[in-house]
Amino acid sequence: MSDAHLSDLTFSALGLVEPLMRGIDEAGFTRCTPIQAQTLPHALTGRDVAGQAQTGTGKTAAFLVALFQNLLAHPAPPTRGATAIRALVIAPTRELAVQIHHDAMLLGRNTGLRIAVVFGGVDYEKQRRDLEGGVDVLIGTPGRIIDYYKQHVFELRETQAVVLDEADRMFDLGFIADIRYMLRRLPPPDRRQSMLFSATLSQRVLELAYEHMNEPVLVRIEPEKITADRVRQTIYYPAMEEKIPLLVGLMRRMDPHRTMVFVNTKRMAERLEDVLRANGIDAQALSGDVPQKKRLRFLQDFHDGKLAVLIATDVASRGLHIPEVSHVFNFDLPQDCADYVHRIGRTARAGAEGDAISFACEEYAVALPDIEKFIGRKIPYEPIGADLLPELTWPPRRPQESRGGPGRRGGGDRRGGGERRSGGGGGRRGGPRR
Repeated sequence: MSDAHLSDLTFSALGLVEPLMRGIDEAGFTRCTPIQAQTLPHALTGRDVAGQAQTGTGKTAAFLVALFQNLLAHPAPPTRGATAIRALVIAPTRELAVQIHHDAMLLGRNTGLRIAVVFGGVDYEKQRRDLEGGVDVLIGTPGRIIDYYKQHVFELRETQAVVLDEADRMFDLGFIADIRYMLRRLPPPDRRQSMLFSATLSQRVLELAYEHMNEPVLVRIEPEKITADRVRQTIYYPAMEEKIPLLVGLMRRMDPHRTMVFVNTKRMAERLEDVLRANGIDAQALSGDVPQKKRLRFLQDFHDGKLAVLIATDVASRGLHIPEVSHVFNFDLPQDCADYVHRIGRTARAGAEGDAISFACEEYAVALPDIEKFIGRKIPYEPIGADLLPELTWPPRRPQESRGGPGRRGGGDRRGGGERRSGGGGGRRGGPRR
């Protein structure tokens, strides 16, 4: 994290207990990020906090440090039940839950706190045994948490703290009824600490906060919109059949070492994976259909630099903290301006710089004026030369896709680009349509 993106507040000035401070030192953290600097002075005193912050701003460490400090400073009573958890952290996606658990194990390695994570798609009985053995901090997704709770695998009556991460996403994914179910089974708000974080503190998120929290302090960090200033943005205007060849041509020219490609449909993500692989580019689609163990392995390989290209939709990628992304491709422009900023912000995390390349085809170009208005600038465009449209090897389509051959606009999924046999003529060469 660049010094320019850190505050003047140091962790050593916060009066943290020694085991926690040792974990922070071992993780290499010295100064707080803005969200940490604004959250911790309140949260460390036990106050409830509702914070507006994007992924990649350090919000996870903010609530984990407060959580661990308060649990260590206020030990559980001797009468605590064997299956009673002390803190509950709820995340909307399994990938985010895994990331939070990873950070918790890093920061809490010296605390002696027992930390577990539960989510769907992996060994159900193993997770159950972990909980039955006793847990201090439980991290997980709503469905799996409720599943174990209803089976009396753990208790919530003595819970000292609860964290809701990405609360806005809970609404988007339809989890809000599950969240309210869990919150109503915790001790009342004045007998626990509650922390909530969200990309936006919208009216519905604030209503949730005021309903289930005890006079929360509102903390707002400047939205990720400002990260657009640190991203070199470029836009191309391909015909539908040019999109995939253009993507391959640009990747061959740039040789990006860690690239994210965003699409608007799962089917297009799968098609791009097949075509990129057939043309010598190591790529993997992040899809909910992939078994969880494989998903975690793909994410780890991408994180470690073993996988060059990760293809994802906004839903599949939400909450993933992947540092040092070199390039972001908007193969399909998003319909939501905030999603555009969230996408390109992945290559400008914590003060870094990066490149974002977008394709404005006839299907999605309608979103461009609103995006440019939202970020406050016109995105520079580049012409499409013939050298950027190579001849490709086209693999067979997957069974669920249309049997329409190359050349039909988008084949089975007209949104997002068709195929062409050659990189020669046809189509425009980059003139903007504003």
